[in-house]
Amino acid sequence: MENESGMLQQYKAWLQPGGLMCDEDRRRFFTEALVVLDTNVLLSLYEYTPPARAQVLAALERVKERLWLPYQVGLEFVRGRHRVIASRTSTLRSAPDDVNRKLNEARKALLGASALVKDLLAKYAQDDDAIRELDSQINQDAVEERFTDWKETLLKQVAKLKNEHDVALASVASNDPVLPCVAELYGDRIGKQPAQEVLRQRVKEAAEYRFPNNIPPGFSDRGKATPLQAAGDFLLWEELVEEAKSSDSLARVLFISADVTKGDWYEPEESGRGPRPWPMLYDELRLRSGAELCIETPGHFFQGVRQYLDAEITETTYEEIDRAAERPVSFTQDYADPVTEESAGLLEPPPGLALAAYRAAGLTTAPVRAALESPERAQWMFQWWLIGVTAQLGRREPVDGEPEIELQAATRSSIRPAPHWQPGQLLRLGEWPYRSTSWIAPWFVQLLNRTAQADRMLLQRLAAHQADLEHPE
Repeated sequence: MENESGMLQQYKAWLQPGGLMCDEDRRRFFTEALVVLDTNVLLSLYEYTPPARAQVLAALERVKERLWLPYQVGLEFVRGRHRVIASRTSTLRSAPDDVNRKLNEARKALLGASALVKDLLAKYAQDDDAIRELDSQINQDAVEERFTDWKETLLKQVAKLKNEHDVALASVASNDPVLPCVAELYGDRIGKQPAQEVLRQRVKEAAEYRFPNNIPPGFSDRGKATPLQAAGDFLLWEELVEEAKSSDSLARVLFISADVTKGDWYEPEESGRGPRPWPMLYDELRLRSGAELCIETPGHFFQGVRQYLDAEITETTYEEIDRAAERPVSFTQDYADPVTEESAGLLEPPPGLALAAYRAAGLTTAPVRAALESPERAQWMFQWWLIGVTAQLGRREPVDGEPEIELQAATRSSIRPAPHWQPGQLLRLGEWPYRSTSWIAPWFVQLLNRTAQADRMLLQRLAAHQADLEHPE
């Protein structure tokens, strides 16, 4: 934005936050920037299976020489690892009881449903044959037999998870598979412990000025037990700023955090816009140090490491990364009207929902995933369509509050639905079944042209099934 007017330059953090930067600018962050991982990213290493952890650590090796560990992050990591291990151990320990409880509830519900239907048959139809048929299929013995098989299958999977869990709370002091790897990654690139007077001043600034004025990061933590605990994110931020100021050659800082829910690092979504990194953080770092900032979630960061630094990360590992950082998808706004072709480009889908649709559709390629994770407005049409079509075709359950989505990628009609729609003949012969009797949305044509065959076939199948619903034989 170097050649833009003073006003656009002055407020560029608010007009074009880091998630919307061009590909070349983002590449420079991955190849040149100081890389700072939040505590939650490091603690997630305890959540991964050993194969996924190995891939994540190998990916971090690609940025090893530019990794820097703030003292606050290191302190929270070494203090928090026992809590993460204990939580996972407790969850796996209680899983068999949880499975049994849910199966018992399901067993009662199934027998209750059968009893209800039999009562209705007796009351309104006097159909003894139908009642006997139900009794022969859904009875106590049959249900017990079926549920016993299901219980065995489920508990076998739980036992497998326990066996694959390679971090035991009792042996973590002597056999921690994560801590030595993290220590080796950082070497001596670690922030110094702040002096007590500096720490006192920073906590005071957070408690008396920043938090009362909702200045990020960390103001949503102000209700914690002590001012020192509440100031954790701000202490990290101050270290990051000071490190950026200390080097005349440092032009970029890449910060990775999974904390997108409380407003610590991300501004909450509002009408027409999803959550985004706080623009005032970009401004503050630039004003105080001259460095540019980029904030990314773990999934988006590791996608970039693969894209720009050729790291090998499988889709299975990406799923683990997303689950470790996952928050439930929720909507903070009410959608009074359906999402349509006219409005889809104005409404950013909530984080995580497009990725859930990606999994539900069985898609596997990295470019399609990147398009679904992209904050760029140009991808919102595709994201909303995939969210809508996977729910419409029963590939996934809609989330509470999810809007109605009236978007199609293709239509079977002899009449062009809009001037910009393209004829079906543009799609590949042998892949699209309605080449002479359909019209295709232009964004879908562009998407298919840059998509590998495996996902291209899946996307066309979804579009064809959706068109079939609108044009039943």
